[in-house]
Parts: sequence; structure tokens; C-alpha cells
Amino acid sequence: MSRTVLITGATRGLGRAIALAFAKSGYQVALNYAHNEANAREALAEVEQHAANGGSGEIFKADALSEAGVNQLISDVSAHFGQAPDTLVINATPPQYEKALEDYTDEDLASMHAAFILGPHYLTKAALPSMQANKFGRIIHITSEVFELGLPRFSAYVAAKGGQLGYVRSTASELAPHGITVNALAPGWIPVERHDEVPQATKDNYLATIPAGRWGTPQDIAHTALFFAHEDSGFVTGQSISVNGGKTN
Repeated sequence: MSRTVLITGATRGLGRAIALAFAKSGYQVALNYAHNEANAREALAEVEQHAANGGSGEIFKADALSEAGVNQLISDVSAHFGQAPDTLVINATPPQYEKALEDYTDEDLASMHAAFILGPHYLTKAALPSMQANKFGRIIHITSEVFELGLPRFSAYVAAKGGQLGYVRSTASELAPHGITVNALAPGWIPVERHDEVPQATKDNYLATIPAGRWGTPQDIAHTALFFAHEDSGFVTGQSISVNGGKTN
């Protein structure tokens, strides 16, 4: 039976690497994007070039952080592939605020809550009926090491990521009887194209704190996502794996 994975924020950075890995593993891959169609088509071309074992791909424009956008996205993916996604990789993210705590507004905190709790909730709810009917589902949240680190000046982001982890744990318990697993993958800082302007000294300082002594790669994240998605991983649920070279342990 073919498997269909929906990856939000799938056309750049970590999401693009995850999409490529799933296509190589024979999945029908739905690559979600919100804005840049040219970039999305480049990602799709790469997925199609490297797809193997019956894998394929298609791009889907949608706001994966809104309920209406998510409902339309699930409908479009189901219509295109002839089946609803049985695997979700919840990866889409807006820019994160970096502010002193006294400078945060209610709107700042609400926007992070919307991105990392409401968005995942909408996706889970929309994909759930078909997963329950099939007695199979894999829901993979891309979280962050920042919750374990308590990163300063990112309090709204860190708090929302903590809330997302709580959502993972609660839904994992609730959905386990239906054959649905819910897990979190917490990357360390893995520089991708959006970090091109970060000063080299900042990167060097972070690298010095990684016990493994090297940068993580997008492929490190993709391989862990595939582990969570595998049919043989059905007894692993409610877990969070840090993929950061031992920075948190």
C-alpha cells in the first residue's frame, strides 16, 4: 500500500530535505508552501528527480496555520493522490521574535501560540478521520531544542514550543488506541538558507557547544522523521527526540 505524507513548510530548509527523503523512500509527498511558487516548483523538481520505489510529489499552496487553509489543504491532497495523508510532518514556522521580555506584546505571544499550537491542532483534527478509519497514522511535530535550553530573549517562541510538546503528549495518549502515533523531533540549530546573514562568529560560538563536534544537517532531521513514520515504529509514541549532537541530554 502506498503511503501519503503531507509536509508543511516543505519547499526550503529542513522541510525540503524531509520531503526529498520521503520521496526516496517511496512515499507520495505533498509539499505545502505559503508564498513562493518559484521556490516550490524547484523543490518539486528535485523531489521528482530523486523519487524512488514508486515515490512521487506535488506542491500545494495553503496557509497551514489557519483552519480554513488546513481544511482546504487536506481536501486538495486527498483529491490529488486519491487518499488522505496518513503521515503528517508539521514543520511550517513563521519568523520568531527576539526581544527582551518587557518588550513582548500580547499580539507577539498570540502569534506564536497560533503557529505552534493552533496550527498543529487544525492539521491533526483535519487528518484524523481517515487515520482513525484506517487504524494507522503518523503525526510528527518538528519542535526545537529551545524549550530544553530555555533560550533567553525568545520567551514567546519557547513558551509556544513548550505548549506544542504538551499537545504532542496529550494527543499521543488519546490517539494510541487508534493505531496513530504522535511524536516530536527537536532539531538543534542547523543553518539553512534563511541563516545566510547570521555572523560567522555567532555560528562558531554555537558550534563550539555541540558535543558531537560538527554541525547537524537537514538530512539528520529527515532520517529521524522517517524513523517516526515507519510502520514498524508503531510502539513509539508521545516521545521527543533531540537531534542536536548531544547539546541537550
